[in-house]
Amino acid sequence: MIKIHHLEDSRSQRILWLLEELGLDYEVIRYERDPETRLAPDALRAVHPLGKSPILEEDDIIVAETGAIIEYVIETHGGGRLKPAKGTPEARAWTYWMHYAEGSAMPPLLMKLVFQMLPQNANALVRPMVKAIASRTQDSFIDPRVREHVEFWDSSLAPTGWFAGDAFTAADIIMSFPLEAAADRSIAGQYPNISGFLTRIHERPAYQRALERGGPYAYA
Repeated sequence: MIKIHHLEDSRSQRILWLLEELGLDYEVIRYERDPETRLAPDALRAVHPLGKSPILEEDDIIVAETGAIIEYVIETHGGGRLKPAKGTPEARAWTYWMHYAEGSAMPPLLMKLVFQMLPQNANALVRPMVKAIASRTQDSFIDPRVREHVEFWDSSLAPTGWFAGDAFTAADIIMSFPLEAAADRSIAGQYPNISGFLTRIHERPAYQRALERGGPYAYA
């Protein structure tokens, strides 16, 4: 049976959703974040040296990284589902979004989160200076980069409402977290195609079942 090493409030929620969409049996091994650092526990390092979630375990196979896990599941258990036909424009778009989601979309969102947290973690004496620097960096560099990506998502969703053709695919699953993270920070709420996408995925029964299996999920 497939086992998913799942960290609370993390991107591994997408893997549970994928498995629910495919109707596969799986076991969730759940890990709690450190309440102070919000980092994953060291117990995950016993599964993979980097100690990051998600991690898929099946028999003697260990797969880490969300995109790699999705591709493994689709190739091994998908039966042609949730991926466009090979050699089509939709398939090329699918491959693009599978790499883009973590490679290009998430870094600026993570930078924004880090800079938002800097002042509260700074010493009280230097907190005003840290807050000023963090705010200026966000305004001048991070927020414009985030806005570029958000506008790109909204325009990409305009033709069909999905990322890789006119049907829901695993590309929409992997892209869900960047869009949820942006919307949770009130960045993307003004974009109608993004809002519509989030409404549609949140209404999917498999998405809701994955939440039940994975536990509470804070998008940010």
